[in-house]
Amino acid sequence: MNLSTSIQQIPRIGTTYQKRLKKMGIKTVRDILYHFPYRYEDFSNIIPISEVKLNETCCIQGKILEIKNSRTWKKRMILTYAIVKDKSSAIKIVWFNQPYLTKTLKTGDNVCLAGKVVLGEDGAYFTNPSYEKIGKKNLIHTGRIIPIYSETEGLSSRWLRYIIRSLLIKFKHKIPEILPKELIIKHKFLPINQAIWQIHFPDSLDLAKKAQQRFSFEELFLVELAVLREKFKIAQEKSASIPLNLKVVKKLVNSLPFKLTDAQKKSAWQILKDIQKTHPMNRLLEGDVGSGKTVVAIIAALNTVKAGYQVAFMAPTEILAKQHFQETSKLLRNFNINIGLLTGKEDKFISLLPYREKAGFKNETIEISRKKLLEKTIKGDIDILIGTHALIAGERKKTTKTNSATSKTRGVKFKNLALVILDEQHRFGVKQRAKLVSRETNAEIIIPHLLSMTATPIPRTLALTVYGDLDLSLIDELPKGRRKIITKVVAPANRKKAYEFIRKQVKKGRQVFVICPRIEVQNSQSCQQKAQPKITSWTEVKAVKEEYEKLSKKIFPDLKLGMLHGKMKLKEKEKIMKDFKNKKIDILVSTSIIEVGIDIPNATVMMIEGAERFGLAQLHQFRGRVGRSKYQSFCFLFTDSPAKKTAQRLKALISCENGFELAEKDLKIRGPGNLFGQKQWGMPDLAMKALTNISLVEKARQSAKETLEKDPQLKNYPLLQEKLKKFKEKIHLE
Repeated sequence: MNLSTSIQQIPRIGTTYQKRLKKMGIKTVRDILYHFPYRYEDFSNIIPISEVKLNETCCIQGKILEIKNSRTWKKRMILTYAIVKDKSSAIKIVWFNQPYLTKTLKTGDNVCLAGKVVLGEDGAYFTNPSYEKIGKKNLIHTGRIIPIYSETEGLSSRWLRYIIRSLLIKFKHKIPEILPKELIIKHKFLPINQAIWQIHFPDSLDLAKKAQQRFSFEELFLVELAVLREKFKIAQEKSASIPLNLKVVKKLVNSLPFKLTDAQKKSAWQILKDIQKTHPMNRLLEGDVGSGKTVVAIIAALNTVKAGYQVAFMAPTEILAKQHFQETSKLLRNFNINIGLLTGKEDKFISLLPYREKAGFKNETIEISRKKLLEKTIKGDIDILIGTHALIAGERKKTTKTNSATSKTRGVKFKNLALVILDEQHRFGVKQRAKLVSRETNAEIIIPHLLSMTATPIPRTLALTVYGDLDLSLIDELPKGRRKIITKVVAPANRKKAYEFIRKQVKKGRQVFVICPRIEVQNSQSCQQKAQPKITSWTEVKAVKEEYEKLSKKIFPDLKLGMLHGKMKLKEKEKIMKDFKNKKIDILVSTSIIEVGIDIPNATVMMIEGAERFGLAQLHQFRGRVGRSKYQSFCFLFTDSPAKKTAQRLKALISCENGFELAEKDLKIRGPGNLFGQKQWGMPDLAMKALTNISLVEKARQSAKETLEKDPQLKNYPLLQEKLKKFKEKIHLE
């Protein structure tokens, strides 16, 4: 038996427990040993029975004088009563619905008990304590620091302690040390054999902390090795060197209807210098909502096109793709280039032939077939192709029932693609970029440069780990003239006042967003099944349809309201957004579909229902949908949650104008698992928790950098190389 041995071959783990373990992702001996505790109970202080105190957790040892079961007819519950005595005194013990204990524990047994003492009608007693017979073997469940594990139904921490301890005795000296010896010495880490024991059965809380730190570092070290090796790998690839056309860039900047901020100029310069290099740029342009990231991307796109290359511009939604298409066409109307639009749900595609300074040639948008647009792209007739993921999926051949099994997807091909721009998608690997490029067999592979854009502020620790292979450009200032958005938490008692304020804003000619967390109310039974523990039933959540009905019929019957959500068809969504933009709608009730990219300068009020159900970064993005004009804008946060954490989070939103500062606060309050979703990256628990520890992250990054500088292929560390390979299969940094 070794670390790769399946749980099916481990003694004392039957079929039932195998299923329960697999449900938690545990399939091998290694998986069990690396299923670390998430907290500890300190039962190490054993005291005489005479010294126990009410409502305090304590640990005692003594002899069972009596033990029996009794049934309570009122609650139909079986109680197990016992009397335990030591030299100082005796105390009553009560267990609930554990009748089997009378077979496990007998009169005369010496036991160790740990739990809380409460006061009953007959005096003080232990309620549901952890128990363990005192014998020749060391204590595992009481009388020491006890590990508490993540559990599932039918799989308790007690059972896990029993199995893990037996496996640790067999394997603690067989677990290979993957960390370089010099790092263990330099950072004074516990060696693997000691650390694996101390993280499960620590001799002290200090040693438990040291073991956690060692494994947290190990996992962060592997993440950093993965991203830095990816960065190194990209640096070895070939890309087109795009020369800086200062004359064209200045012409575009001077033609803009606004003045670029210093942060925009700095970011544009970093990008233009990067694409001059002969290896692919891999840059993330990060900036608050409304900071002007798209203009910076268009500068890079124009410079690329004027060098004779093509640009692919990918957006997360069809609405946003069309918005980018319109904005790009507008800003580049005088630069004699062709811009195409390709989306996924329609078979119609638009190729825009922007204005050329020739007599009689007008700016016109032409609808052409997908096939013709793809042909124009591969010939090089389309300079900038804007679209959704259809840019990757391309054209799907029509299938019939007889040939559906052999159908293939033909992706978009470019003649000379040199720059890929992504909006709100940070990952687009070398292989994906290579698929977009048209080339002859045996020709040299030229990888396009990559520019990602995001309005989601990324905390520093995440920038160093998850996005560590990307170079960062920050737009940390808003365009001049923007007013600070007034943000307020509205108590239920002040709801009517908020409605009156909204009415006055509409009468002044302004418009309003109302955001709800869910589309429609579900019945309580299905809601309770889907809801997570400690979360209020979804029936209490404001639903878009319900809110729309209430506002349009009861609150604002005299105003024009619209509704927008993800279940609507594309044409419906487009019509609603067009009507809202053209001021045919006063109040738009929507789900989070408007979070990214929607630009309505006339909207001055953002009203958010169930604000506690959104992350701070998401709330900040909603708030950024207003405040885009000279008018004073407002953000109202509605919540019925009494939780202290809710108040703490919403207070942080009010006090912070800067998204970067807000992201750091949200990371501290909620943790990265809740902030971005644990499954999003597949990162281990300890690594996720460690993302709040900037000093440990920096230590891991520096160590990974030094290790790779000395040995890029990790040839001197075969065990580390193998571990990294398996680690990369588990995580997906996207």
